[in-house]
Amino acid sequence: MTIARPDHTSDLDTLPRMPAWVTSARAETFEDVAFLSGAALNHLHLVLGREEVPQALLRDRLALRAAETCVAFSGRSERAGELRDAVHLLRPGDLPGPAGETYLIWRRAVERPVSIKTLGRALSAFEPDRIARWLDAGKGGPVTRAALVLEAVLTEAPRAEMPALILADAALAQAFGWDHLVPLLAVGLKRADLRKQGVDLRLACHRALISSVVEAVRQASDLARRVTHLKVVAPKLRAKGAGDAVEMFLTRDAVTPSALPLPDRAARRLCDRLVDLGAVRELTGRDTFRLYGV
Repeated sequence: MTIARPDHTSDLDTLPRMPAWVTSARAETFEDVAFLSGAALNHLHLVLGREEVPQALLRDRLALRAAETCVAFSGRSERAGELRDAVHLLRPGDLPGPAGETYLIWRRAVERPVSIKTLGRALSAFEPDRIARWLDAGKGGPVTRAALVLEAVLTEAPRAEMPALILADAALAQAFGWDHLVPLLAVGLKRADLRKQGVDLRLACHRALISSVVEAVRQASDLARRVTHLKVVAPKLRAKGAGDAVEMFLTRDAVTPSALPLPDRAARRLCDRLVDLGAVRELTGRDTFRLYGV
């Protein structure tokens, strides 16, 4: 018997979709919730292995979402657009402010392969030995490991919510054998969940991962389609340095024209051309200080 393979090459559906039963099932017991989160994570693992997924770009966009959540946890009101401005419009010598620093920390955590060195660079307020000790607290399956790391950090440092979430996602990545940290728990957990312990915290992590993984898979599929289109139109770009500029769009959530390897006027023209071709979007809606992204 020949089994038909799903077509993953369509412009409208470049990646396999999350099974409908993962998102529609109503799970009440710990076992059912854990089963659904495991299915969702397994699906994400397969998606992350697809070459058409722009890994660095996906991580950068998820880092923005995680930073937005952590900023809200701290009682601040900045949203994604303001976080982008705080980081991408920085001038030499400027400080990003508390919200911008939160975003920078998440970006540092995801941009290099996960390691104590990478985590120490992102979480510079903590000694590498302390970070390693917290990560060693994680035992068991992937979600259990992440929950134990989260609990260990918050037990010792109750106000270190963002470091705890970063290290929990690092533990999850290590458990799955992913090279880089993928922000997931910060996107799905509620602040009240961070005060839970034991089984209650593990259950909250399972529930959070179901929703955040579904969103990550949706983002991966959307970015894969957009990046495929950008690569198709790239040969039409005649400006010198256009190839290097396209590479920046393939890895960054947002780019300013001044950051591109072209003269200012040529960079602005290139961005306008890419918008006209439907390959990138202007992200701010402003006439000046614009940001562009896939």
